[in-house]
Amino acid sequence: MASKIKKGDQVVVIAGAQKGTVGTVAKVIPEFSKVVVEGVNRVKRHQKPTPRAPEGGIIEKDRPIHISNVQLVDPTTGKATRTRSGVQDGKKVRIAVKSGTVIAATKTGTGAQQAG
Repeated sequence: MASKIKKGDQVVVIAGAQKGTVGTVAKVIPEFSKVVVEGVNRVKRHQKPTPRAPEGGIIEKDRPIHISNVQLVDPTTGKATRTRSGVQDGKKVRIAVKSGTVIAATKTGTGAQQAG
């Protein structure tokens, strides 16, 4: 089943330790139903020096969280909302259920704009 959340979307975390945090989706991992949200679920990793990162040290990185723990942000209210699909100007669009406004397609989305 296709995900309603795309790369570049504004989402809010609705469950877990980071509940209420708003961030941008950096990556969608559909095989595992997970998303990476910037600034959410940050962990520290001890990195050995490598040719790519010669200094090594402690680095912070974002880890994936389950897609069911995030919801899209409504563009008019700024709160979490469910989405439905609809057609506008001959194109399929996502519509916020609470306000009825169209959620703009992201330019960095993965395949959403391709005709099929």
